[in-house]
Amino acid sequence: MTSETREQMSQSANDILQQIDAELKQAMRDKDDVTKLTLRSLKTALTEVSKAEGQGELDANAVAAVIQREAKRRRDAAEAYDQAGRTDLADKERAELAVLEPYLPQQLSDEEIEEAARAVIAEVDAKSMRDMSIVMSTLMPLVAGRANGKQVSQTVRRLLSK
Repeated sequence: MTSETREQMSQSANDILQQIDAELKQAMRDKDDVTKLTLRSLKTALTEVSKAEGQGELDANAVAAVIQREAKRRRDAAEAYDQAGRTDLADKERAELAVLEPYLPQQLSDEEIEEAARAVIAEVDAKSMRDMSIVMSTLMPLVAGRANGKQVSQTVRRLLSK
């Protein structure tokens, strides 16, 4: 990675962090507790990752990974609360997820996932389900952060079983 590319990634990470700070301040002014608590939680998670990795600033990929992890945590919690019959808590988790969604990268459509899967299947010359691990290990870095792993796996499984 060139220093220019690193600088661009750092710049976009700084842009995201500044946007989070600005929205947090606005949420405090508006007395929007859901947004305020969600963004504070996100900032805490970003700080923890930054300290754990021993680097001062996170790059855009690291910031995106933290945001995706926090969003997944909310999705999973909402699903668990729904299964337990606690719709009040599930709704709270969904409200927090709605605050995080604007920071997530644009998700791929089912057609785009299938197109990428077909390309990788052709590239690695996969013929059967035995080749699934090769396809997935090649495909996941290409769609990382933009597609749910479970959805990608189902698509690859469907294509290989034809």
